[in-house]
Amino acid sequence: MERWLPLFPERASTISGQVDRLFGFEIVVAVFFAALIFALVLVFAVKFHRGRSRPVADDMRLELTWTLIPLGVTLVMFAWGADIFFQGTHPPRDAMEITVVAKQWMWKFQQPTGQREIDTLHVPLGRPVKLLMTSEDVIHSLFVPAFRVKKDVLPGRYTTLWFQATRLGTYHLFCSQYCGAQHSSMIGWVYVLEPSAYEAWLSGRRATSASPVDSGRALFQRLGCITCHVQAAPQRCPRLEGLYGKTVKLTTGQTVIADEGYIRESIIEPQAKIVAGYQPVMPTYTGQLKEEDVLDLIAYIKSLSPPLEEGNQ
Repeated sequence: MERWLPLFPERASTISGQVDRLFGFEIVVAVFFAALIFALVLVFAVKFHRGRSRPVADDMRLELTWTLIPLGVTLVMFAWGADIFFQGTHPPRDAMEITVVAKQWMWKFQQPTGQREIDTLHVPLGRPVKLLMTSEDVIHSLFVPAFRVKKDVLPGRYTTLWFQATRLGTYHLFCSQYCGAQHSSMIGWVYVLEPSAYEAWLSGRRATSASPVDSGRALFQRLGCITCHVQAAPQRCPRLEGLYGKTVKLTTGQTVIADEGYIRESIIEPQAKIVAGYQPVMPTYTGQLKEEDVLDLIAYIKSLSPPLEEGNQ
């Protein structure tokens, strides 16, 4: 589409072509029905003006035609859009995970091996990339037009977005949710590199960084979490080995999945959901940890669990 309609950004991800084809289909349908309606309005206006109009008898076939045809077209749009949405919200199991913290007015990224970036993101060509995102202040929205991906970034919650770049190059990154006086300056760049060039870039920044798992392990020990939450410790608190992705039963009788959001809430507001069989003895860490610290702790806790099976994704 970008070749004959330069108003559209180039396609640079696996899903961008599918999004464009659906959008193109919707434009064609909208133009067709708009033209048909205007033409019919004009024809009937002329006939009425000339006094040639006459009442039309009820015709069930006609009623069904102009009801079922638009219904069928909209159902096609719905099914097509739902399929693309499902693909866009379920990253592959082998996706590389990068954490994102939005803040007025910047984007903070951390690579799996620890390298941190501000307003720039380096990714390898042809590899699925999953972004685990949260905000420090207000609602933001990460938008990469060339990848046709956009997702709101919310304070106090985690949202995910994934893409797989198919073209080398540099691509605009925007905040598409008004977030304050300098919203228009909250922009960045995504650099898509050859896998070898990406590894070389990582190597050049590796000496000054620790991976999220290593940082989380150090923080876990410094905060004293190790005294309660490991296998060899007194079992006053639930064990964390094998926790991520599992079903947790609460004192209320309800069950929850131990995903990133649940682990975050258990760190920040541990009294919100009490695990069955345990007392609410854990202190709150509200206001004591930065979002990056929480993400590091979550990365470490996730490392204590085996990789999730496909059915648990």
